[in-house]
Amino acid sequence: MSSPKTLDLISIGRSSVDLYGQQVGGRLEDMASFSKAVGGSPTNIAIGTARLGLKSGLITRVGNEHMGRFIREQLEREGVDIQGVHTDKERLTALVLLGIRDDKQFPLIFYRADCADNALDESDIDEAYIASSRSVVVTGTHFAKANTAAAQKLAMAYAKRHGGKIAIDIDYRPNLWGLAGHGAGEERYIKSGDVTAHLQPILADCDLIVGTEEEIMIAGGEDTPFDALKAVRRLSTGTIVMKRGPMGCVVFPGAIPDDIEDGIKGPGFPVEVYNVLGAGDAFMSGFLRGWLRDEPISTCCAYANAGGAFAVSRLLCSAEYPTFEEMQYFITKGAASRVVRHDAALNHLHWSTTRDSMTSYPKADHVYALAIDHRSQLEDIADKAGASRERIKDFKRLAVEAAAQVAKGRDGFGILLDGTYGREALFRAADHNFWIGRPVELPGSRPLDFEGGGSLAAKLIEWPVNHIIKCLCFYHPDDTPEMKSRQERELLRLYAAARSLGRELLVEIICGKHGPLNEDTSAKVMQRLYSLGIKPDWWKLEPQKTARAWANISAEIDVNDALCRGIVVLGLDALADELAEAFRIARGATRVKGFAVGRTIFADPARAWMAGKIDDAMATQQMAERFASLVEAWERAV
Repeated sequence: MSSPKTLDLISIGRSSVDLYGQQVGGRLEDMASFSKAVGGSPTNIAIGTARLGLKSGLITRVGNEHMGRFIREQLEREGVDIQGVHTDKERLTALVLLGIRDDKQFPLIFYRADCADNALDESDIDEAYIASSRSVVVTGTHFAKANTAAAQKLAMAYAKRHGGKIAIDIDYRPNLWGLAGHGAGEERYIKSGDVTAHLQPILADCDLIVGTEEEIMIAGGEDTPFDALKAVRRLSTGTIVMKRGPMGCVVFPGAIPDDIEDGIKGPGFPVEVYNVLGAGDAFMSGFLRGWLRDEPISTCCAYANAGGAFAVSRLLCSAEYPTFEEMQYFITKGAASRVVRHDAALNHLHWSTTRDSMTSYPKADHVYALAIDHRSQLEDIADKAGASRERIKDFKRLAVEAAAQVAKGRDGFGILLDGTYGREALFRAADHNFWIGRPVELPGSRPLDFEGGGSLAAKLIEWPVNHIIKCLCFYHPDDTPEMKSRQERELLRLYAAARSLGRELLVEIICGKHGPLNEDTSAKVMQRLYSLGIKPDWWKLEPQKTARAWANISAEIDVNDALCRGIVVLGLDALADELAEAFRIARGATRVKGFAVGRTIFADPARAWMAGKIDDAMATQQMAERFASLVEAWERAV
């Protein structure tokens, strides 16, 4: 009996939020800050395979609280089917605390007592859902408890009934089998006849069995890897994959040869070990990518070994697993050094192909943004009207309401807001479906300087992850070497901070205020910044006089960063009719995605409102009308 297969795999079992200590080299007791990521072996595998192009689903339970919702939302962003992710209203989402003491010690603590995923049972297994997948992936850990074991066994039975394959990641955690104390989460092997007795009846039904040498030993119940392989083969005809750390892996699709080295292997990838936690799940994801597409075993090994290499070279688990584009680049071209996490090309490819899963703002093929991140201009308006500068904060909240009235919840609308006068407005912007940009530059600074001084990273880490860093730089190709050097130094510093913190970056370049704006002026600036290794997610550029100028700009992006999100056009206080013409010229450029205009929309209403000539409702209405007219002008432009 078979059913239509819409998924490649469904993984079953643990799902947690992993909190990674960021102070590498210290005790877990001394960690001061943590990075948050989705974890749990089956959940990591679901995400890892989705990133590699498979259609994956997950069966698990999460709590009815913030961490449970985080897991759900992250899975959706990663493209994992969440039909089987059930909410347990009685239990909390599991947590894990992890750290890196050195290249061999990785302390971790499981917070899993009576947690949601540990309550998984047969009621969570839907036969039709299992039937929709080409395979199910079970894990050894979830055979440790009667209820979770029953759930996995039922899923396996349904898979067999509907012609699906069964894969097991032995995933042996002595701590989760009750063989070690709470403080021994990193312990990887304790011999146990009871665990072996639980696992062995499962193996006969498995088409793929994956484990480390120690995990094969616990499954086979023998004291050497070779004897354990023989024991597992007596129990199962499935393909056996034995992971061997930096030595890669060896695979046995049939009889076990007299020498382990005679098994099938794939290329290994020697890299610096930074964090081994989650490496096995990345390995499993890579192997499944090839195995479920019937690729040669050696290719499956290459994918698996590459996945594991990426994982051990980075801090987090699923959040830093590779995409297939990234993996292919690594397999064919390698890395600049063994320290993969410092490879600029791989890091950019990883960021550009995973950033959609790291932020929650709406994605669209256009951006229409009301820019009201202005500070000095609104200070000047308030001062001339005799109004308190504190009123700027209230006006910015009105601008958010105006943008919301035009957007009406549609994707592709945004706002640029600052934290100086726009803090409350930023809170309100989060209530809407907005693309949000936020400036860091000191207004009007040339050479570029950053507002507030001090550490950029210390300020940026406080920002929500969906706030895009926006930086305006007045840069011209004819600037003096001293001016260029200073500005480039600051942009490099900002780019490094944005990438290390996982924030998108918009670089705004205005050339025309400090020299002629010709057909190649902006393109020359972009070429220079690209040559320095600065690859912003977005560019914000002044209107160009000709279509040729936009073509030159788009060509620079095509050559230097094909994964760039695109360009938005700024307004420079131009009249509405002038902007409509600028939009017409820009619309033919493939890389231009929309506009971010400010003073054309808010300047006149701000002057009248600050002077007390119009009320809140009228100011909001006027800004909404002007914003809507620009949206119409953009959409009319051909």
